[in-house]
Amino acid sequence: MLPKGIGNFSGLIKQAMDVKGKIEELKENLGNETVEASAGGGMVTVVMNGKFEILSLKVDPEVISPDDPEMLETLVKAAINEGVRKTQELVKEKMTEITGGIDIPGLT
Repeated sequence: MLPKGIGNFSGLIKQAMDVKGKIEELKENLGNETVEASAGGGMVTVVMNGKFEILSLKVDPEVISPDDPEMLETLVKAAINEGVRKTQELVKEKMTEITGGIDIPGLT
C-alpha cells in the first residue's frame, strides 16, 4: 500500500506533463497567430506573429521625409512596441487557457 498522498503526487506529475505538452504545442501554433499594430494614425503598420517575428512593416510614403528622419524612426519604434505589447497579451491569454489561470513564472 502506498503512503497517503503519493497517489495525489502522481496525479500532479501527470497534470504537469499534460500542461508541458500543451505548452509545447502552443509554442508551435503561435507562429500562426498574428497581431497588427500601428502608429501615427496608421502611417506605420506592423504585423507580428505570436513568436514576436515581424511579418510585415508598411510605411505611408507621406511620412518618409529626408528633412525629418526622426519622425519616421519614432513611428516605426512606436508601431513595433505596440506590436510587442499586443503579442505579449496574446501569449498571456493563450497560456491562461492552458494553465487555467495559474501563473507559472517564466512561461509568459
